[in-house]
Amino acid sequence: MDDDDTGLWDRVRQGDELALAALFDRHEGRLFRHASRLLTHREDAKDAVTVAFFELWRKRATVRLVDGSPLPWLLTTVAHCARNLERSSRRYRALLDRAPVAEPRAVHGRDDSGVMEALKRLPEREQAVVVLSVLEGYAEREVAQALGIPPGTVKSRLARARAKLRSEIAMGGARA
Repeated sequence: MDDDDTGLWDRVRQGDELALAALFDRHEGRLFRHASRLLTHREDAKDAVTVAFFELWRKRATVRLVDGSPLPWLLTTVAHCARNLERSSRRYRALLDRAPVAEPRAVHGRDDSGVMEALKRLPEREQAVVVLSVLEGYAEREVAQALGIPPGTVKSRLARARAKLRSEIAMGGARA
């Protein structure tokens, strides 16, 4: 095995990507098992192995072999990557734990008021204005910019849409 690694390594140092692929095929399973023992998530173990081979390629001019094989260097690099991934994952989970939980704005379930059905019946250009300004809370200036229309047009479309919605809701939203 060492003789094969030595030959492949000589080719890798000369920039042969196929030789790197052969080293990957040869050692990926062992490196993945090593990373899996160190990490909680399978995907993180895959990432650690991938990063190790990327670093092997990037630092191929300075990597020190042991008995003609880059495997010890790869095992050490996978361990470093695993520690970094775990540390990063802990920081991310801590950040999520501290983050406030936002209430969803979307209406889930039944709409007994008929507002959403009435909104769906509005012309598309009026729907867009209502969604952006009323449901999403954007200022008229921002809605105008997003839709590429003058602010006065936003006001008039919004007024028309509100009148239509009031009328439909007052009638009970009973429309087929």
